[in-house]
Amino acid sequence: MPGWTLGVSAPAAPDAWPAADAQAARALARARATRAPLVRHGTRSGLAELVPEAEARAHARALLAPLAPRPALLDTLRAWLSLHGSWDRTAVALGVHRNTVRQRIARCALLLDTDLDDADVRMELWFALRHR
Repeated sequence: MPGWTLGVSAPAAPDAWPAADAQAARALARARATRAPLVRHGTRSGLAELVPEAEARAHARALLAPLAPRPALLDTLRAWLSLHGSWDRTAVALGVHRNTVRQRIARCALLLDTDLDDADVRMELWFALRHR
């Protein structure tokens, strides 16, 4: 519908509504940032499906541990990675100033002691964020 922006989750049973709500919120943030009228959360198989869920979650907890007490940093990192490192689109998605995004991403790199310019590092972090 013209003028509407929607984010849609994957189908979910009532006991999975909290997870579906989070999926829809991420899809809506992506729709706003990309100025798309509709973004659907998709489930695709891929390499991530080769790792058992329990192991993936343990890896994610360990890798992201330095950011765990700082939810704003985790949310910013997720948005920034999902939007291919765009400061402006991440700022729009999160409703913050682009300099805030820059500061948070720099803080993430420092706390994780890693180079976020490295595509392999970004991929590893994305995998971890998906299984957090």
